Amino acid sequence: MTARDMAGRPSFGFVEWFRPGEHDRVLRAIEGMRAVGASSIRTHLSWATYHTPEGEAWYDWLIPPISRDLDLLLCVHYTPPTLSRTGRSSGPPRRLKDFPDFVDHVLTRYGSHFRHIELWNEPNNLVDWDWREDPDWLLFCEMIGAAAYWTQHRGWKAVLGGPCPFDPNLLRLFGERGVLGTVSAVGFHAFPGTWDSEAGGWLGYDSHLATMRSVLDQYNPAAQIWITEAGYSTWRHDEATQVDRFRQALAAPADRLYWYCWQDISRNVPVQEGLYFDPRHYHLGVTDVAGRPKMLHRQLAYAGFEASPRLPLLATPKAPATAKTLATPKIVRQAKPLLIFGGAGFVGSNLADVVMSGGEDVIVFDNLSRPGVERNLNWLASRHGSRLQAVPGDLRDPVAVEAAVAEAGSVVHLAAQVAVTSSLTDPLDDFTVNAQGTLTILEAIRRLAPRTPLVFASTNKVYGALNDLQMEQAPDGCVPVDPKLRDRGIDETRPLSFCTPYGCSKGAADQYVLDYAHSFGLRAAVLRKSCIYGPRQFGTEDQGWVAHFLIRALRDEPITIYGDGHQVRDILHVRDAVSAYRTVLKNIDHLNGQAFNLGGGADNAVSLRMVLDEIATVTGRPVQVSYAKQRPGDQVFFVADSGRLAEQAGWHPTVAWRDGLRDLAEWLSADLGLSTVRPERIKQKVSA
Repeated sequence: MTARDMAGRPSFGFVEWFRPGEHDRVLRAIEGMRAVGASSIRTHLSWATYHTPEGEAWYDWLIPPISRDLDLLLCVHYTPPTLSRTGRSSGPPRRLKDFPDFVDHVLTRYGSHFRHIELWNEPNNLVDWDWREDPDWLLFCEMIGAAAYWTQHRGWKAVLGGPCPFDPNLLRLFGERGVLGTVSAVGFHAFPGTWDSEAGGWLGYDSHLATMRSVLDQYNPAAQIWITEAGYSTWRHDEATQVDRFRQALAAPADRLYWYCWQDISRNVPVQEGLYFDPRHYHLGVTDVAGRPKMLHRQLAYAGFEASPRLPLLATPKAPATAKTLATPKIVRQAKPLLIFGGAGFVGSNLADVVMSGGEDVIVFDNLSRPGVERNLNWLASRHGSRLQAVPGDLRDPVAVEAAVAEAGSVVHLAAQVAVTSSLTDPLDDFTVNAQGTLTILEAIRRLAPRTPLVFASTNKVYGALNDLQMEQAPDGCVPVDPKLRDRGIDETRPLSFCTPYGCSKGAADQYVLDYAHSFGLRAAVLRKSCIYGPRQFGTEDQGWVAHFLIRALRDEPITIYGDGHQVRDILHVRDAVSAYRTVLKNIDHLNGQAFNLGGGADNAVSLRMVLDEIATVTGRPVQVSYAKQRPGDQVFFVADSGRLAEQAGWHPTVAWRDGLRDLAEWLSADLGLSTVRPERIKQKVSA
């Protein structure tokens, strides 16, 4: 039976190992764990670290704040190399009594902070216990048995470290030697889909824990089963699967669950001594290495995990796709659906909603890594039911991409790493998503569905910073001296000039799409987007600045402007953006192989200060603004001349920017549960 908290909800904790000196990270982690509903924490007290010059002072500081807010399970393991038979922390101590003596010291010094203490970790793992020095585990059983007996004698409860992988024969051996009879609980470790083979060794929680229970019933029926480590690595960018694995662990018939772990590990931190880099070790957290929440974190924080809705997800294909396996679509429809890569995002969810509202089917392909996208997906599912097919896939997985493309009647590619700042922090990730991911889609279409039309979402950043433009200060912002540019904006004859890793990756993808149309005959076109805004946008400083400004203002929070605020952009309501994508798809044979600028144009050109002034009008109060240094690659001016798209496809923007801003403000007010928008100031709504 799964353990419950006082409110009747499933209780869980996190596993997190802390290194000496990580004071700030410890405090942030504790605060974060409590915020998402965790009630306990499992961390280690390394015997080896304790015997270093800084070790005792570190644990004196670490243990009190953790135990103040969370129920603490302290895992004591790792032999000091000076006491080890092998000279390594995994080696048995030369004098076995040294370990129970150290446990006795820990109980005396820190015992007021916990009721349970775990004795060692993963005894069948060479990294934790070198069983080559102890091939029949006689030394281990003698050492742990003595420590467990003394722990029990002193009034605390001992937990036996779980084997990894689970080994019932080893557990039975511990029972035969009396170790199980001295402990209150036994740990169980499982990482299905990360290390445990789901096709072979992994039989599911119910099966393995039933086997474990049968062993414990033979030697200690009162002993509890604790899942002291369970986790799933998102190194393949499949955050939705991590959510599913957590649900499985939470429902398992165990008395406690500790999820491994809170935060991803930096690649410059050695994880296991003597082992080569394995990416799976570094992506097990519910937050990434910078502390940004992954999907599981967001689900836990969103009204409690049980209250958060399940996502309508299809399983991502795991076996390599072949012509034979792809010959028969899994989705049986009269017309093949529209496939939207990045379809749970802001523009993608709006596009999907319009298409399904018209009676067509949509495949949403999204890795669900961005905050808010799972909400968009649930919104689509609630509105459209079976017309929606959701695939929690990543562009960097060619198998998943090929399987989705094989079922599609048309494709819109909106998925991207969208922030210039993030591209400067991690250029490789930016490239693999934007450039390599786009090439993966193009190859899938070329091989499997060469007549399937594709529209790709590029960016105005392919034109660079536009530093060569002569600018002048106008009352409403910075504008070009050239009257044609001032009146019409930048057209497609402007030379490409990639800057920042983001501009390079998106620019490379832009050119690959056009070249595949020319070299391989694909029916493909490119839309170079300006600033899109509207409902279902959860804006940040890095992307979606109009929504970001409104969200901050509605919450009466300060806004930071990077630059002087006279930067000019043409903003386009999402309703008009969706119309543009549908128009290009409809006219793909005529527009094939071409790139078009997509923006609000001169009629919707605004400076950042103009938008802030209008937000103040909408909310009825001044906006708090501060200014910071302009960021690399930021354009002082960009207004898209969309004349080519108008001439060749008849598309024009229809939503005036003030009306669109009010539409977004009203949606955000309702979404955030705020009532700070004055109803009398919202004079017009954008029709659905």
